[in-house]
This record gives sequence, structure tokens and C-alpha cells, in this order.
Amino acid sequence: MIKILHVDDEADIRSITKLALESIGGFNITSCASGKEAMTAVTEAEPDLIIMDVMMPEMDGPRTFAALQKIPGASRVPVIFMTAKSQKDEIDSLMEVGAIGVIAKPFDPMQLSKEVERIWNARPTG
Repeated sequence: MIKILHVDDEADIRSITKLALESIGGFNITSCASGKEAMTAVTEAEPDLIIMDVMMPEMDGPRTFAALQKIPGASRVPVIFMTAKSQKDEIDSLMEVGAIGVIAKPFDPMQLSKEVERIWNARPTG
């Protein structure tokens, strides 16, 4: 079972994502409401994957990603960004900072786990 740390400032998105990924995909989800909360939770959760919103107050997704890279153990955890800004140049910039994939919002809850699995299975390993 893949353990996922999901970071999003919107409670509704956290709930829908958790329900979709646990019920449909069989993933184990730990949810966080902010980048700062993710910084604390990542060590205890020991995720295999992080799914993170791009636009969040205080610490946005890319800033949180950069901060997580400095935490021993978390620096190797792959990240998928979720964003409403899904233009090619925006996706390219997220991939350039090190994401393994980008999921556009709004997303289809019934297809979310398949999309996460597709990105997970296509990730570079080693």
C-alpha cells in the first residue's frame, strides 16, 4: 500500500482526495492543511509519495517542496503537484523544480487514483 502525504489548504479538496484515493485506489492518506503542517508531518508519516497543492497561503507548493528537500528522508520522496493553473509553461516549471507529475484541478475523483498510479508507475527510479 502506497503511503501518501496530501497537502492542500482547502478542506473540501482534502476530503474528496482522501476519499477518492483511499476508497477507490486503496492508498493510505495523511492529510495536511498547509506547507508548514507538512514539514512536521512528513517525518512521522514516512510517505512514499507527496501530493501537494501549488497555491497555498504562507508557503506555496514549490516553496514547501524546496523546504521538504532539506529534511533527511523527505528529500527522496517524489512529489505530484495539483493545480488549477495547468497551462503547458506552468506545468513545465513545476516539472523543472522536480515534480514527477502534475494533476489539473478540478479533477475527477473517480479517475484520481488511476492518474496517481499512472504517474507513480512512470516515475524515474534509482
